[in-house]
Amino acid sequence: MMSQHTFGLWPSSITPRSFAGDIRLSDVQWDSNGQHIVWLEGRGGRGVLVCAEAGSMDAPWDLTPAEFSVRAKIGYGGGDFCVSHGAVFFVDGGSGRIWRQSIAGGPATPVTPAFGSAAAPSLSPDGRWLLYVHSDAGVDCLAIVPADGSQWPQRLMAGHDFFMQPCWHPSDKWIAYVAWDFPNMPWDGSRLYLAELEVSERMPVAHMPHLIAGGTEVSIFQPCFSPDGRYVAYVSDESGWGHIYVRDLKQNRVRQLSTGEIEHGQPAWVQGMRNLSWASDSSQIYALRSQHGIYELCSYGLDGSAAELVDLGGSYQWLAQPNAAPKGEGIACIAASSTLPPRVVLHQQAQSRVLRRSAGELGQYTPLAAAQPVTWSSTGGIHVYGMLYLPSGYTPGQAGPRPPAIVRIHGGPTGQATASYSAATQFFTSRGYAVLDVNYRGSTGYGRAYMLALRDAWGVCDVEDAVSAAHYLAESGAADPQRIVIYGGSSGGYTVLEALCRAPGTFRAGICLYGVSNLFTLAADTHKFEARYLDLIVGQLPEQAERYRERSPIFHADLIRDPVAIFQGAEDTVVPPSQSEEIVSALRRHGVPHIYQLYPGEGHGWRKPETIEAFYTQMERFLQQYVLFA
Repeated sequence: MMSQHTFGLWPSSITPRSFAGDIRLSDVQWDSNGQHIVWLEGRGGRGVLVCAEAGSMDAPWDLTPAEFSVRAKIGYGGGDFCVSHGAVFFVDGGSGRIWRQSIAGGPATPVTPAFGSAAAPSLSPDGRWLLYVHSDAGVDCLAIVPADGSQWPQRLMAGHDFFMQPCWHPSDKWIAYVAWDFPNMPWDGSRLYLAELEVSERMPVAHMPHLIAGGTEVSIFQPCFSPDGRYVAYVSDESGWGHIYVRDLKQNRVRQLSTGEIEHGQPAWVQGMRNLSWASDSSQIYALRSQHGIYELCSYGLDGSAAELVDLGGSYQWLAQPNAAPKGEGIACIAASSTLPPRVVLHQQAQSRVLRRSAGELGQYTPLAAAQPVTWSSTGGIHVYGMLYLPSGYTPGQAGPRPPAIVRIHGGPTGQATASYSAATQFFTSRGYAVLDVNYRGSTGYGRAYMLALRDAWGVCDVEDAVSAAHYLAESGAADPQRIVIYGGSSGGYTVLEALCRAPGTFRAGICLYGVSNLFTLAADTHKFEARYLDLIVGQLPEQAERYRERSPIFHADLIRDPVAIFQGAEDTVVPPSQSEEIVSALRRHGVPHIYQLYPGEGHGWRKPETIEAFYTQMERFLQQYVLFA
């Protein structure tokens, strides 16, 4: 039943404090013995590895000592740990070193020295060698070190600007990995290599690698060898969609296992991402597939049979990091839905149980909004996609007042809004707002051609589609056209600023989190991973300098008329505080109503509970002042 209170002011048990202490679940893996499951929890600013016995109902326990924070920091992070042979190998966020910690207990011991940054550790099947991605002074490579840390690491593979997703063949004699070079991002074009290792008593040496898939206009995602060593599987978008391919290493033949307008890959924004996992007997591959932002877990047999859905025992709409048991049957993953916070789920012997919940599940106290995939027409009649969330009890077009709405722009810009749980979404909808997550042209999940629509067009397609989203909300009766807010972080924050410049009056206000205001300084100041990103989505400098000026909000901030809230992390190295400070100065000069909050100790996003609570409190006050009570 719909609340009798004014839209936007509904009483809600989802308060800033209620979810400020929620934990983040980012990966789950089996030990090679098939008895232990380890996952990574983000608790405020600290990453903690937690372990549970798969066949036991005993409570899980923390593995990593309090002086460590498990967090790899190459690019946007990810690839924080691996687990095998009764031990975890993890990257410490403070030092960048890889450490070894026994699951049985005892002190952690260093494996690598403290220089550069490490990510994506992978232990050889015999337990002797640790392969990982290393970055130092702007140079990336694959490195290798004895698992006991008894020797200095050695560079194993080099010659590309970036490396990702290294993995071992069961024989210890081969490795596979993904690499790519500027100006591409991994989803634009990347290559899959196999390299044979010559293993001695000292250190393995790699022979000339073999290119087996991918290229400058084909993206590769997550190679993985079958446990019997006969196959290597991977995702490629060579057909226009991210499909699963399997190469028979004995016969040197490739088969495509999946078909249709569905996606099995993701944009590899971080290390360690996983969508595929082999069954222990090598007879089938477990894979995530997505369609219209909703994820399913399927199994693909090598016999050519149709994919089968795996029932995890819950109404899950979003899944991540599937990892099959190395012995027998079973699979663990992170699972959520638009109304259910992420969980670590173990599915074994046709039964599922929850090993860890990331948050208090408040649906029994406050009605939560479920994701509704929607589509509408943007400029030129082009179809655009999104996820619509409506406040409880409201039907678009019904008589009476309409709710205010949040048009939310995802980051990236290459990314996708999915049917995963969002505390921010439920924060808004439980107060009587509608929320529309926009998957503008350039988003993933709808085929390679849709993603490539953003080539040379960032600041155009995304802005047009954001504005069309506001029109869709108004014309469909889903929201009050006079109270629509545009909201986004990082590249989404850039779209917020550009939309306020290009379509003043469309939105009642804007909320910009660590957004880009100056494309010139972004190209000069951002981190290595995105150093040439703008070459493809805006154009190369200096040839396209005028385009950079035309699409930088700082150079036409005088067009902004609508109130803006700017939020920024003081230690953000991706979008430095100078980007926010420039636009705030311009807003001040032109007399535009605004607030600006700089959070000490925060980077590209909020981790501290006190920051999260303060952010939502300040944002709610801003909306009340400039949207609800204006």
